Amino acid sequence: MFQALQLTDKDTIALTQLNETDLPEGDVTVAVSYSTINYKDALAVTGSAPIAKSYPMVPGIDFSGVVTQSDDPTYAVGDKVVLNGWGVGEKHWGGFAQQARVKGKWLIKLPQGLSEADAMRIGTAGYTAMLCCNALRSHDITPDSGPIIVSGATGGVGSIAVYILAKRGYDVHALSGKPEQTDYLMKLGAKAVIDRKDYAEKARALGQQLWAGAVDVAGSHTLANIIANTQYGGVVTACGLAQGMDLPSSVAPFILRGVSLVGVDSVYCPVAKRQAAWNDLAAEMDIEKLSDIAHTIGLDGVEAASKALMAGTVTGRYLVDVQK
Repeated sequence: MFQALQLTDKDTIALTQLNETDLPEGDVTVAVSYSTINYKDALAVTGSAPIAKSYPMVPGIDFSGVVTQSDDPTYAVGDKVVLNGWGVGEKHWGGFAQQARVKGKWLIKLPQGLSEADAMRIGTAGYTAMLCCNALRSHDITPDSGPIIVSGATGGVGSIAVYILAKRGYDVHALSGKPEQTDYLMKLGAKAVIDRKDYAEKARALGQQLWAGAVDVAGSHTLANIIANTQYGGVVTACGLAQGMDLPSSVAPFILRGVSLVGVDSVYCPVAKRQAAWNDLAAEMDIEKLSDIAHTIGLDGVEAASKALMAGTVTGRYLVDVQK
């Protein structure tokens, strides 16, 4: 028997005792150690959006743990693994459980230097942040190119993006609606904090040429304003829709300034790029700094934490110790 947090319909979630025979199909079984709460998880747990595609569903789009059974030659019993995305927690049972059965091709091996807890302190948010930071670098945006703006800077993706970019030597400007978190953002490495209200309304076709690059988690007017204020040849990475799925922008920044908008997908990202991002995280993240970003809870705290995340009252991330 094992515990799992299970959605039985859009509005009903409860801790449930399950048997291993209840697990879905897959070729690798994992004893889950940790998961985390991402924005998509909070949407699912609170019933705020139809994230779960069938019921019953175990939410949790990522987890770390130890292989207990494997029919995939890539993985052996005892291997420590990480999973992000692939529809887990949406179409396939996810990480808010003490056991999971998944396809081996969805997993990667835990990089050297990271514990299972560290991996989920980073989680999909940190992995997504690294994909964005690496996209800026692969598009030749260097610290000498100019300042970088990061939206949603006190959230999971934003916090880690600020930290990574600052550590790489970029001049990072944090966009946030939480002025009381200015000290937190400055400790992560931000050079300045900008009130998100300045970017929340309808954007002009072209604004000032302020930013060499950006990491945006918001979409909608925030993304449109960032694009309008990006300098010639700048690169904007987009990985979220916290403000909205729309993009009320203009073609002007693209055809008059050569601005590039780069979409970042963490769900179906190819394994090689995925493994590279995790290796970079293992090499570049200050493990002690992760403790400042993440708050540890058990499965019984996931529902309340998800509500807090949806209310916008969370700074940093939640680490879910599923064995707690």
